[in-house]
Amino acid sequence: MIAAILFSFSCMFAAVPAGVVASPSASGYELPLFKLEKLVKPLFKLKNHSSSETTRIAGKEILRSARTPEIEKWIISIQRRIHENPELAFEEHETSRIVREELDRFGIGYRFPLATTGIRAMIGTGKAPFVALRADMDALPIQEGVEWEHKSKNDGKMHACGHDAHVAMLLGAARILKAREGNLQGTVVLLFQPAEEAGNGAKRMIEDSALEGMEAIFGIHVSHLLPTGSIGSRTGALLAGCSFFKAVIHTEIGGNAILAASATVISLQGIVSRESDPLDPQVVSVTFFQNNRGNDDQHSAMDQVEFGGTVRAFSRNNLRRLFKRIKEVIVAQSKVYGCSATVNFFDNSDAIYPPVVNNDKLYQHVKRVVIDLVGTTNFYEVEPLMGAEDFAFYSEIIPAMFFYIGIRNETLGSVHTAHSPQFMVDENALPVGAAAHAAIAERYLNELSLQTTVVM
Repeated sequence: MIAAILFSFSCMFAAVPAGVVASPSASGYELPLFKLEKLVKPLFKLKNHSSSETTRIAGKEILRSARTPEIEKWIISIQRRIHENPELAFEEHETSRIVREELDRFGIGYRFPLATTGIRAMIGTGKAPFVALRADMDALPIQEGVEWEHKSKNDGKMHACGHDAHVAMLLGAARILKAREGNLQGTVVLLFQPAEEAGNGAKRMIEDSALEGMEAIFGIHVSHLLPTGSIGSRTGALLAGCSFFKAVIHTEIGGNAILAASATVISLQGIVSRESDPLDPQVVSVTFFQNNRGNDDQHSAMDQVEFGGTVRAFSRNNLRRLFKRIKEVIVAQSKVYGCSATVNFFDNSDAIYPPVVNNDKLYQHVKRVVIDLVGTTNFYEVEPLMGAEDFAFYSEIIPAMFFYIGIRNETLGSVHTAHSPQFMVDENALPVGAAAHAAIAERYLNELSLQTTVVM
């Protein structure tokens, strides 16, 4: 088991209101839930098991194809081109152009734009069933610290979360699937998504009908904790829901805002330690604290103090409960010290991510495909992470599966967490990721074609 994993994805660098530090981006938490019966067909059961060996052989063929010198070199070249020119959320114009250029090269049709720079491409019959593969495209506002030939050419911007690798792997899968298009019993939809790190690109893609007619969706993320080329995931909650809050405490007559704020910060720590299930991880963390005159003013009494931080949990219900208790504690403690308080959870902004929850049937599917592809020893069942990902919005609408591909290579130096200036990708993982994408999608469609509907 891979345990105690401590890195996060989009929660570390997201567009947040002024004064809030290290918080996620997402739209209002009360996101309407779509009715699944309008998007997803009923459950199925196999009517023919004789194709199992055929599908395993197909997976090996896909991996061999991804590892041919020509395709491997091409996938790596795509990743390097994108890495050299990192673009922030909704600014991925050059990245999007590269993707469209390669899709055109291989005769793959697509719709553009979605969510400003996003792309929805299709390979296969053009008819149902449809299954989606997703890659995010945006970079981070970080100065790259890795000295190498393909270092970022854009000051203050870096692909420090591996999205350049995600795009390259999905394009690799596109090329492989196009060459095998005659084997597809349905349609693979490729979603190249902007603004995962900030701006909630997944939700914007959904609003632009990216999931129309879709049966399921799969997504991949590089992981510096798994050995290069291995794959890991889990069923159920994989990544936490994540939000943030900001409190403002005002001094009333005879009150003391600094005492009220200090006592409140201490009291907030009891919400998780004393009120939450210790077997159900949750986080309430204060990440900034300041007065209204600036933190350097030490010569006058504070009549207002601001503080805030992040809230994380693995269910919507727990997030709502934490929001409720945070507000209650802040308001009540402020009154004790003769102050008033307001609390903002930024419900109407890009501020809240729901949890990423993997569908069990899709998890079992990925596990089977991966084991056939790279062997039992290269598949890991991982522990949930407290990081967040806007792939969560897809997982709330249709069955979804998010998994990691390992890039850890201590000899190379690929050991640093995502969002680090020293972050780097072991390029040897890229063909495996492309093959995993392609095999998962092709086998999903082909197994679905061998199934018969169960009366619900």
